[in-house]
Amino acid sequence: MGTLLLHNPISMAKRPCPSQIPPPAPPPLNQMDELLETFLSSSSSLSIDLSFDRLLESRASSDSDQAHLIDTAVALGSALLHAAKRSARKRASSHNSLYWPLPRELTINVFSMLDTQSLCYAAAACSMFNKYARDPPCYADIDLTTIVPKVNNAVVSTMIHRAGTSLQSLKLGIVPGPIVSPGSCQPLVYSIRNSVDVSKFSWNDKRSRQGKESSILTRSCLSPLVGDNGAPGTLLRRLHLYNIERMDNTSLCGALSACPSLLDLEIVGLHVELRQTLMSVSANCHLIERLFFESSKTGRDDSLKTPTCTDLVENCPHLTSLALRGFKLHDNKVRVLVKGFQKLRYVDFSTSYSITGGFLRNLGSSMGGNLLEVLILRDCMHLKEVEVARLLTAVIEGDYKCLKHLDISNKEGLASEGDWYDRCYKSSVIPIKQVLAERPDVCLLAEFPTEGSYIDIDQMADIVQESEVGLPSQLSSHISDASMFTSSSESSYNSDQGSGNEDGRDANYVIYEESSDEVEIDLNGGFYGAQAEVSLAS
Repeated sequence: MGTLLLHNPISMAKRPCPSQIPPPAPPPLNQMDELLETFLSSSSSLSIDLSFDRLLESRASSDSDQAHLIDTAVALGSALLHAAKRSARKRASSHNSLYWPLPRELTINVFSMLDTQSLCYAAAACSMFNKYARDPPCYADIDLTTIVPKVNNAVVSTMIHRAGTSLQSLKLGIVPGPIVSPGSCQPLVYSIRNSVDVSKFSWNDKRSRQGKESSILTRSCLSPLVGDNGAPGTLLRRLHLYNIERMDNTSLCGALSACPSLLDLEIVGLHVELRQTLMSVSANCHLIERLFFESSKTGRDDSLKTPTCTDLVENCPHLTSLALRGFKLHDNKVRVLVKGFQKLRYVDFSTSYSITGGFLRNLGSSMGGNLLEVLILRDCMHLKEVEVARLLTAVIEGDYKCLKHLDISNKEGLASEGDWYDRCYKSSVIPIKQVLAERPDVCLLAEFPTEGSYIDIDQMADIVQESEVGLPSQLSSHISDASMFTSSSESSYNSDQGSGNEDGRDANYVIYEESSDEVEIDLNGGFYGAQAEVSLAS
């Protein structure tokens, strides 16, 4: 027997269409609302002018009363203008939130791929972007390096606090040019006292800005890493510091103590001691894989001790890349480092003093030397011709099997066996051609001047002190044409570079013009404020 279905008009009733739902009744207006509505309904500026003039003549009997009434009108007009602009920004932000094609998570993911300066530009575009750009993942990789001073401690502190525990990489300071590729010996030490006009930014401008502390990093620029019980520095993987003249050992070591996960440390041109820095790395950064340290004053720092080298080898066993440039190093200490690190593949002792090359003896067949892929000894003033000959002979005989890049160039020539003041410019004992024949896979750089331009270390120290720049390339009066021996068509040791894709935005999506309510950081030295309006409309 079939079941009889009865029609119930109540249960089958349809939901009303949203357009049929009456809008909610507006809240009742108070006296101020009615007054403002009446005032805004007057569209004639002339009538407002005449009314205000009549009000001044009838109600203000003295000059002080008139001045008070005018000031009150100006304040009221400013308040009304501020309220109108705030409402316009709020309305535009609401529109952007509705019509922006990407969800919040995807937008933040895109912002996290931007470099630091581009992120600041995006944050200044509108309130919605400003809100998204404050998410911690957007500040995982902070790069505030500049060619001239533009960044101060406040900018660094703001970005580190926004990143929080998401901070992965931090780069600060002044870089005199583009970051060079691995294997390059271009000096990175820089001093603003000796800089010429760079990017239309003269030293007079730097002096005035420095007095205002508006664009100078000081020793406390890394203190946010230690704040919150060291939380921001806990997961930091990369720390690069360039030419921060006011940095000292205490501040640097304090920051390193808060970075136990550090893998990559690069220090250039800081007035810090090598021994204390390596002791701090040994005590706190046990996972470090790359260490690059270039002295601010070439040949002056003789602080490294053998126990420091031993502790570094024992406590940092994962090191694969070591560069100590411009320090006064001795062969016995260097041998402890190179032979002790079992995973070492990259070594750079360019412009270092006291290295004769004796540490290389029997190194290529032992643990710690047989994995070397890059060995750079460029412009080591005490490097002896006989030790270089022994090195190349070992390469020919089959040692250093993994070696791909070797640089023994010296703009002052190699030191002779008996007296290092006697320089060798055209060596007949160095088997360069044999190396190129036996090991065509090795890129060998051997650049020597045809004439001597030797400057002894005392004269060199005087020049460095006068110029206050540790640039070895500026110490020689001239360098004549050099002979370069390479086994490949490329004269540099470059790494691969990736590229990204650019996607266009649909022209149908219109983004309203609005200005940010919040102050945003400007890497050009100022701040993006509420006056900075950027239109994203197509």
